[in-house]
Amino acid sequence: MWVNNAGQGITRLVSELTDDDFDEMMLVNVKSALYGMQAVLPHFRERGRGHIINVSSLLGRVPFTPIRSAYSAAKHALNALTANLRMELRTQHPGIIVSSVHPGVVATDFGRKARYGGPDSRQFPGAQTVEEVAKVIADLIENPRADVYTRPGAQQLVVGYYAADDMGRREQAPPFVPGSAPGRP
Repeated sequence: MWVNNAGQGITRLVSELTDDDFDEMMLVNVKSALYGMQAVLPHFRERGRGHIINVSSLLGRVPFTPIRSAYSAAKHALNALTANLRMELRTQHPGIIVSSVHPGVVATDFGRKARYGGPDSRQFPGAQTVEEVAKVIADLIENPRADVYTRPGAQQLVVGYYAADDMGRREQAPPFVPGSAPGRP
């Protein structure tokens, strides 16, 4: 079992991002997981089995909040690497499972510790506890699958967003409108 759970947020709009901001988000949120996957793969290949779990974010699927732009982009990239590794391994190494976990807002000091500060995630109504997210990960270990969401209804929200005829119009309605839904990321 290998769990990549590195992450750092940033509070910057796309129009405000610097090269350093973007590079830092990719280093912490993508490259650290990439290096972790590459480090454990030889061991799992030798054993013929293993489980890599990458903790992503609901923001890696749906861009709820513009101030988390580079974080969202980094988690999108992590999702792509995770899916591609899963496809790479499925024929020659079917015993190695590769999964993504997509939490929404978790009640930690993540928001306050974001680059340039930010709202305290513990203050959001409906923020999940660390224990709730851990239970989902424990269930994923017991019942492996490619992709899991820690919030009820999150997967349907993602599907609805990408199935919309006009994503821009969809972004003008709840839960994309700031303050419109409890527990928004």
